[in-house]
Amino acid sequence: MLRVAVLVSGGGTNLQAILDAVAARKITNAQIAVVISNKENAFALERAKKAGVEGLCISPKNYAGKEAFGEAMIAALRERDIDLVVLAGYLVIVPENLVKAYPNKIVNIHPALIPSFCGMGYYGLKVHEAVLARGVKVTGATVHFVDEQADHGPIISQKAVEVRDSDTPEVLQRRVMEEAEWKLLPQAIDDIANERIRVVDGIVRRV
Repeated sequence: MLRVAVLVSGGGTNLQAILDAVAARKITNAQIAVVISNKENAFALERAKKAGVEGLCISPKNYAGKEAFGEAMIAALRERDIDLVVLAGYLVIVPENLVKAYPNKIVNIHPALIPSFCGMGYYGLKVHEAVLARGVKVTGATVHFVDEQADHGPIISQKAVEVRDSDTPEVLQRRVMEEAEWKLLPQAIDDIANERIRVVDGIVRRV
């Protein structure tokens, strides 16, 4: 049974999609063991409580630097025997020591088709604002393993979403979540839990 930690910063809509998928047996051989937020008032922690999942707040503001924050995260994860870390709307750059402690064991959902509209500065609504400003006709979401660079690690899965002329950033954000994010992330967790994918020479392959 894969023990999963979900890291969140806000409302936790992707977390809810994961919890619902576990309840519906769309995710098998995996257990959501803990939800960790960098914000003590994040609604995602309420979602965790309602689901009977442990919730923690570990904020980088409470540590002297990134390395100390990373060590605190590593300690919390190891204490709970975590096998997989899922970033589900987590707006904190993952410290390098945490990435190295969990190589190809941290996954992230990004609301665009990497390598477009990704990297430093591209997060949350800013991604969708940039998509509309550029005038592209297709956007989407990407699930990838996390490495030392922002939005850079091996890509697990992607799904395209139409951009419409009438879209606002908020409307497009919602469509990307509904049509892509809430489907891709649970599927990726299920694939990892059931050993359907592996990383070969920096590329994710299905087995």
